[in-house]
Amino acid sequence: MRELNRVILHCSATREGEDVSAATIRNWHLQRGWSDIGYHYVIGIDGTIEKGRPIQRPGAHTKGHNAETVGVCYIGGVEQDGKTPKDTLTFAQEQAFRNLYNALKLVFGPMTLHGHNEYSAKACPSFKVQEKFPDLF
Repeated sequence: MRELNRVILHCSATREGEDVSAATIRNWHLQRGWSDIGYHYVIGIDGTIEKGRPIQRPGAHTKGHNAETVGVCYIGGVEQDGKTPKDTLTFAQEQAFRNLYNALKLVFGPMTLHGHNEYSAKACPSFKVQEKFPDLF
Protein backbone atom coordinates (compact mmCIF):
# COMPACT_ATOMS: atom_id res chain seq x y z
CA MET A 1 0.00 0.00 0.00
CA ARG A 2 1.24 3.48 -0.78
CA GLU A 3 2.04 6.04 1.92
CA LEU A 4 -0.77 8.60 2.18
CA ASN A 5 -0.40 11.88 4.07
CA ARG A 6 -2.78 14.42 2.52
CA VAL A 7 -6.32 14.75 1.25
CA ILE A 8 -6.82 17.23 -1.57
CA LEU A 9 -10.36 18.51 -2.10
CA HIS A 10 -11.60 19.36 -5.59
CA CYS A 11 -14.85 20.37 -7.24
CA SER A 12 -16.22 18.99 -10.49
CA ALA A 13 -16.63 22.52 -11.92
CA THR A 14 -20.24 21.73 -12.80
CA ARG A 15 -23.16 24.12 -12.41
CA GLU A 16 -24.82 24.47 -9.03
CA GLY A 17 -27.57 21.86 -8.74
CA GLU A 18 -26.32 19.78 -11.69
CA ASP A 19 -25.64 16.33 -10.30
CA VAL A 20 -23.19 14.09 -12.12
CA SER A 21 -21.85 10.70 -11.11
CA ALA A 22 -18.38 9.28 -10.71
CA ALA A 23 -19.10 7.27 -13.87
CA THR A 24 -19.68 10.49 -15.82
CA ILE A 25 -16.44 12.01 -14.54
CA ARG A 26 -14.64 8.74 -15.34
CA ASN A 27 -15.91 9.05 -18.94
CA TRP A 28 -14.69 12.66 -19.14
CA HIS A 29 -11.24 11.59 -17.95
CA LEU A 30 -11.09 8.55 -20.24
CA GLN A 31 -11.95 10.85 -23.18
CA ARG A 32 -8.86 12.89 -22.23
CA GLY A 33 -6.78 9.72 -22.60
CA TRP A 34 -6.38 9.04 -18.88
CA SER A 35 -6.36 5.45 -17.60
CA ASP A 36 -9.23 6.07 -15.15
CA ILE A 37 -11.04 8.77 -13.19
CA GLY A 38 -8.50 11.03 -11.51
CA TYR A 39 -10.20 11.14 -8.09
CA HIS A 40 -10.43 8.44 -5.45
CA TYR A 41 -13.83 9.60 -4.17
CA VAL A 42 -16.70 11.69 -5.56
CA ILE A 43 -19.35 13.25 -3.32
CA GLY A 44 -22.74 13.82 -4.95
CA ILE A 45 -25.05 16.72 -4.17
CA ASP A 46 -27.06 14.51 -1.81
CA GLY A 47 -23.92 13.48 0.09
CA THR A 48 -23.57 10.05 -1.51
CA ILE A 49 -19.91 9.04 -1.64
CA GLU A 50 -18.90 7.10 -4.74
CA LYS A 51 -15.59 5.34 -5.17
CA GLY A 52 -13.45 6.46 -8.06
CA ARG A 53 -9.92 5.30 -8.76
CA PRO A 54 -8.79 2.53 -6.39
CA ILE A 55 -7.07 4.03 -3.35
CA GLN A 56 -4.07 1.74 -3.90
CA ARG A 57 -3.29 3.61 -7.13
CA PRO A 58 -2.01 7.19 -7.24
CA GLY A 59 -4.66 9.59 -8.48
CA ALA A 60 -4.50 12.02 -11.37
CA HIS A 61 -5.91 15.07 -9.65
CA THR A 62 -3.04 17.35 -8.60
CA LYS A 63 0.03 17.48 -10.82
CA GLY A 64 3.18 16.61 -8.90
CA HIS A 65 1.27 15.58 -5.76
CA ASN A 66 -0.58 12.39 -6.65
CA ALA A 67 1.76 9.76 -5.20
CA GLU A 68 1.03 10.51 -1.53
CA THR A 69 -2.45 12.01 -1.65
CA VAL A 70 -6.12 11.07 -1.78
CA GLY A 71 -8.19 13.04 -4.27
CA VAL A 72 -11.76 13.86 -3.27
CA CYS A 73 -14.13 15.71 -5.60
CA TYR A 74 -17.47 17.25 -4.66
CA ILE A 75 -20.03 17.82 -7.40
CA GLY A 76 -20.53 21.50 -8.12
CA GLY A 77 -18.28 24.50 -7.67
CA VAL A 78 -19.60 26.80 -10.42
CA GLU A 79 -22.52 29.22 -10.74
CA GLN A 80 -25.35 28.66 -13.22
CA ASP A 81 -23.35 30.50 -15.91
CA GLY A 82 -20.99 27.51 -16.00
CA LYS A 83 -17.93 29.71 -15.52
CA THR A 84 -17.95 31.68 -12.27
CA PRO A 85 -16.50 29.79 -9.29
CA LYS A 86 -18.93 29.42 -6.40
CA ASP A 87 -18.95 27.49 -3.15
CA THR A 88 -21.90 25.19 -3.86
CA LEU A 89 -21.06 22.60 -1.22
CA THR A 90 -24.36 21.38 0.23
CA PHE A 91 -24.84 20.53 3.89
CA ALA A 92 -25.05 16.84 2.93
CA GLN A 93 -21.79 17.07 0.96
CA GLU A 94 -20.06 18.82 3.82
CA GLN A 95 -21.14 16.17 6.32
CA ALA A 96 -20.17 13.37 3.94
CA PHE A 97 -16.76 14.93 3.37
CA ARG A 98 -16.15 15.32 7.11
CA ASN A 99 -17.04 11.65 7.66
CA LEU A 100 -14.84 10.53 4.77
CA TYR A 101 -11.88 12.63 5.91
CA ASN A 102 -12.12 11.28 9.46
CA ALA A 103 -12.43 7.70 8.18
CA LEU A 104 -9.34 8.14 5.98
CA LYS A 105 -7.37 9.39 9.00
CA LEU A 106 -8.49 6.38 11.03
CA VAL A 107 -7.37 3.97 8.32
CA PHE A 108 -4.18 5.67 7.09
CA GLY A 109 -3.04 7.69 10.10
CA PRO A 110 -2.39 11.42 10.33
CA MET A 111 -3.31 13.35 7.21
CA THR A 112 -3.60 17.02 6.36
CA LEU A 113 -6.36 18.66 4.36
CA HIS A 114 -5.77 20.89 1.34
CA GLY A 115 -7.67 22.46 -1.53
CA HIS A 116 -6.58 22.03 -5.13
CA ASN A 117 -6.17 25.82 -5.27
CA GLU A 118 -3.17 25.50 -2.92
CA TYR A 119 -1.26 23.65 -5.63
CA SER A 120 -2.54 25.25 -8.82
CA ALA A 121 -3.69 28.67 -10.02
CA LYS A 122 -7.30 27.46 -10.08
CA ALA A 123 -10.35 28.37 -8.02
CA CYS A 124 -11.08 24.69 -7.34
CA PRO A 125 -12.70 23.79 -4.94
CA SER A 126 -14.13 27.34 -5.11
CA PHE A 127 -13.33 28.17 -1.48
CA LYS A 128 -10.40 28.06 0.94
CA VAL A 129 -10.54 24.78 2.83
CA GLN A 130 -8.90 26.29 5.92
CA GLU A 131 -11.75 28.80 6.17
CA LYS A 132 -14.50 26.29 5.36
CA PHE A 133 -13.22 23.57 7.69
CA PRO A 134 -11.22 25.36 10.43
CA ASP A 135 -12.01 22.61 12.92
CA LEU A 136 -10.19 20.03 10.77
CA PHE A 137 -6.85 21.81 11.09
